[in-house]
Amino acid sequence: MSSQNPNWWREAVIYQVYPRSFKDSNGDGIGDLPGITEKLDYIASLGVDIVWISPFFTSPMKDFGYDVADYCDVDPLFGSLSDFDALIARAHALGLKLMIDQVLSHTAETHPWFIESRSNRHNPKADWYVWADPKTDGTPPNNWLSIFGGSAWQWDTRRCQYYLHNFLTSQPDMNFHHPEVQQAHLENMRFWLERGVDGFRMDACIYHFHDQQLRDNPVAEKRNTVNVAASNPYGMQAHVFDNSRPENLIFLEKVRVLLDEYQAISIGEVGADDALEVMAQYTEGDQRLHMAYSFNLLTTEFSAAHIRRQVEAFETRVKDACASWSVGNHDVVRVNTRWGGRDAGPAFAKMILTLQLALKGTPCLYQGDELGLTEAVLSYEDLQDPVGITFWPESKGRDGCRTPMVWDSAEQNAGFSVAKPWLPVPEEHLALAVAEQDKDSESALHFARRVMRWRKSIPQLLRGDIQFYDVPEPLLALSRQSDGAPPLVAVFNLSSQAQSFEWPLIQDAIALTGHGLAGQKDDARLSLPAYGAWIGVKRHS
Repeated sequence: MSSQNPNWWREAVIYQVYPRSFKDSNGDGIGDLPGITEKLDYIASLGVDIVWISPFFTSPMKDFGYDVADYCDVDPLFGSLSDFDALIARAHALGLKLMIDQVLSHTAETHPWFIESRSNRHNPKADWYVWADPKTDGTPPNNWLSIFGGSAWQWDTRRCQYYLHNFLTSQPDMNFHHPEVQQAHLENMRFWLERGVDGFRMDACIYHFHDQQLRDNPVAEKRNTVNVAASNPYGMQAHVFDNSRPENLIFLEKVRVLLDEYQAISIGEVGADDALEVMAQYTEGDQRLHMAYSFNLLTTEFSAAHIRRQVEAFETRVKDACASWSVGNHDVVRVNTRWGGRDAGPAFAKMILTLQLALKGTPCLYQGDELGLTEAVLSYEDLQDPVGITFWPESKGRDGCRTPMVWDSAEQNAGFSVAKPWLPVPEEHLALAVAEQDKDSESALHFARRVMRWRKSIPQLLRGDIQFYDVPEPLLALSRQSDGAPPLVAVFNLSSQAQSFEWPLIQDAIALTGHGLAGQKDDARLSLPAYGAWIGVKRHS
């Protein structure tokens, strides 16, 4: 895929690497940058285009790297800057683009900026974070809540004020209303662009700004259980004053100017109450983010109607903007379990990957989903995630999707590490290891490699508009249309039961081969096996 095409990223596939769990090169039980470099050939073999690496910056690791103590260095746990330079050089040699996380809304409490800011009310960085006086009765200034539980305000005895934290108390929020804060982050991003990164994934990018009047959030008209668990009271508020503030659009335009200088790209994480609307705003025109993704397909709800509703709702809000449709990442239960159930197996993994590749936008694949890994069931004693520890047992946190990659079942800890891993390797994952699936031409891994290369040969899937059709559940039918190519039609069976139905629309369609999903057409009748699909092109528009 040539980067000479300014819109190359619209046709790309992103692969997310969670460094702690990918490959340990030095025997400490935690994955690292040299481990990623060692496995870049594997990533390239999948046929993806962009590697997104979750945070590896200097950090106390209370939120596993999403609490940054130095934006311009590598935590020794993951290696060094020279290790990063080696990684990016190898990625580029393999034709891969490299995207790294940027966690700008908050820092670690150990960041020198916060240490200075909290020292007193009059230092040069006193206003770099969000500080507020208590109410007259000593309680926090308003009703804002932390996603990780409790109030979003933490009392600090040095300044005798509260500071804002949308996440852990050890993750104080920065004050983006201060121009020096914005400039510091633009300089931080320039540091990595100079080192050769091709783009950024903007973590929690709706949280950059807050309401300066500190107004209370109103009660949510409908409780949000998409971005947080039902057991979390955060979903009971409408978050109109603590995130997604209009000032953020101006800052994102500054970020875009910097990115355009380096021909780099961006993707934003949008976990807002009306995520699709915010995604549309953040990707409008060519002046803000290139892409955005939400949690709208990272839900427990799984149906053809749900998927169609999310995609259509985004498409009606935008014209040329680009969504990144993801069905898995490091924050949610693995899709094979969440949507497929514990017994879904490789057939489900193949179908859901093909469906993801068929949607309009830039797909993002989470490490291990190409293997069909299931959610790990961990004991409380094994938990590392503060979310799981806080909300156990109703919410078990995010550790179940963060267990180590399984490379070779014949090796210690499935080839991830020679030491005890930071999270256990589930016994049921051993049969799904890369080495095992490499031996089986019908495995989920071999399928993933074939179908991602097949997609690159289908112009309608790379650039086409999308339209959905009314067909009965559990079937999802869509078309992709691109100038100069006949309309492509795809029908997916989202269930574990075979489906057969008459559909006159495809009577004159011709089947496409090469994708690998079994489905048969006889005149106007489609017969789809469990988790099967039929894909073809129409002779006439």
